[in-house]
Amino acid sequence: MGIKENLLNKIEKKEITVGVVGLGYVGLPLAVEKAKAGFKTIGFDVQDEKVKMVNEGHNYIGDVVDDDLKKIVKQGMLKATSDFSFIKDVDFIAICVPTPLDEHQQPDISYVENSAKEISKYLSKETMVVLESTTYPGTTEELIKPILENGSGLKCGQDFYLGFSPERVDPGNAVYKTKNTPKVVGAIGKDATEVIAKMYRTVLGADIHEVSSPAVAEMEKILENTYRNINIGLVNELAMLCEKMGISLWEVVDAAKTKPYGFQPFYPGPGLGGHCIPLDPYYLDWKAREYGFHTSLIQASGIINDRMPEYCVERASKILSSKLKKAMNGAKVLVLGVAYKNDIDDYRESPALKVIEELQKEGAEVEFYDPWISKYKYKGEIHEGLEKLDEETVKNADIVIFTAAHSNFDYDMISKNAKVIFDTRNAMKNVKNRDNVELL
Repeated sequence: MGIKENLLNKIEKKEITVGVVGLGYVGLPLAVEKAKAGFKTIGFDVQDEKVKMVNEGHNYIGDVVDDDLKKIVKQGMLKATSDFSFIKDVDFIAICVPTPLDEHQQPDISYVENSAKEISKYLSKETMVVLESTTYPGTTEELIKPILENGSGLKCGQDFYLGFSPERVDPGNAVYKTKNTPKVVGAIGKDATEVIAKMYRTVLGADIHEVSSPAVAEMEKILENTYRNINIGLVNELAMLCEKMGISLWEVVDAAKTKPYGFQPFYPGPGLGGHCIPLDPYYLDWKAREYGFHTSLIQASGIINDRMPEYCVERASKILSSKLKKAMNGAKVLVLGVAYKNDIDDYRESPALKVIEELQKEGAEVEFYDPWISKYKYKGEIHEGLEKLDEETVKNADIVIFTAAHSNFDYDMISKNAKVIFDTRNAMKNVKNRDNVELL
């Protein structure tokens, strides 16, 4: 039998050993699902603490069920290691490492590149390699393929299969998890696409959509997040305009979304956060320059969204001045929520951190409380939050600023005790008395 028939047969019999490189928000949930589906799984990570926690059955990712991790580790279906030589023992490798931006807003693909180099040292024949990390179109074929071929001496399509299947992790989403979110697969060659798609279909309960190449799948992922980035930029810009016109954009959006077709609601906020939406469009913008093309919409939305933390501080200053006749310099400000979205403990790229920084630049005395996050690290410094939120703390603040709308805030207590509230997330929408609330 050829490589295609051998792999399809091993998938059917669940004789595939899976390797997942990178045990973070994407990798660990994927590794858990592979193991739960009956495939022995090895997780690879350079952080010894993550390796230790996985091997002890200690979960550190919100979207993973604690008992699921403990069970599959105890059964011997999942183990973790920092030793990449174990790559020689696996038949399927998913690369799930970070793809951040550097200080110049340029793609930092060093994690992907280093992972590929380590894999190439131990890559065996009849192995499937799939990149899941979000990146620019062309990464799989232009970067990963040569590294794997040169490092292993094997030929892509003949000795091993290579593809791209973008992660679609939405931390905190109560409905869509790794297992039931539809998956896109694009690989180098039809046989590779068929086999890799079969592997995902066997593991996940979601639809698997096959595309003609890794580049299509890479561009598809960028489109998803660029679409959101641009539409959020639109509503953020309209929020600034509506404030000048004395119109509530929140009411405008609620009215517009009554149309049953042709409109999808997006909402303003203090800026963009998370590991995808603020970063991914810049990957496409960077790649487009190779073709002498300028992505004007991406650049424009980036300018708007990047300005939102500063704009929110300007609005807060105006509210303090008009409501309390008080300057921001020396004011006591209570910021509620530093996570980048509701009901999660993730503060990566959170605009709340930039809001706090801007407030401090204006001379404000800032405290923050987040029931999910007790402290955060920003620009090399650790910032400690309040241990609890009580009436006295709220009363002492000159202004309360909501930068996240966590469900476990005591909104009635905050409303009753705050002098004035600046709500950038419409967090107070269900509170009856909102006389002291100013919306973004």
